[in-house]
Amino acid sequence: MSVAKMIDHTLLKPDATQEEIEQLIKEAKQYDFASVCINASWVQLAAQQLKETEIDVCTVVGFPLGATTTAVKKYEAEEALENGANEIDMVMNIGALKSGNDELVQAEIETIAILVHRYNGLLKVILETSLLSDEQIERACQLAVAAGTDYVKTSTGFNGDGATVEAVSLMRRTVGEKVGVKASGGIRTKDDLQRMIVAGANRVGASSSIELIR
Repeated sequence: MSVAKMIDHTLLKPDATQEEIEQLIKEAKQYDFASVCINASWVQLAAQQLKETEIDVCTVVGFPLGATTTAVKKYEAEEALENGANEIDMVMNIGALKSGNDELVQAEIETIAILVHRYNGLLKVILETSLLSDEQIERACQLAVAAGTDYVKTSTGFNGDGATVEAVSLMRRTVGEKVGVKASGGIRTKDDLQRMIVAGANRVGASSSIELIR
């Protein structure tokens, strides 16, 4: 697999314009990235412009706090999938995990996983590792795997620090080879990318993707 095919070419800033989204899509085609990762309002546009390609349309759910209800996350995911998304990056309920409510966390992920898989899509669960202890990262990974996720993902890029080698390594050790590990947040150089891959990431989210592969 090429390095480009490990990268979700990402633009999630709230003031992204249509021109910027279309440029992102153009770059994804040019460099053959794994996906474009965009906010839900741009999914239809991206799906239309990428329909003749192998590039996936990734969007975010419960973003960036993870604190909406399961029903809201399900609605967000279903609308995005209907509009042409085939990868969903969902923020888990971080507060529930930190409160010890593992049942809610697992049930919510399972609900979204079943939905996403019905559309033959991929689910990535965002843990927001900078807000969690090592024990909580391990527990979140275990719950996500049990619930049927395809990937666990470090960060939104909006809360605290982004991906760290330590967090990625811990996530990979915890999930084994069962599911993927996506590193995101603060990955800006080739060295950053290489460190994440060595630590165990097999997908990376970045806004400066072109710099990572040049």
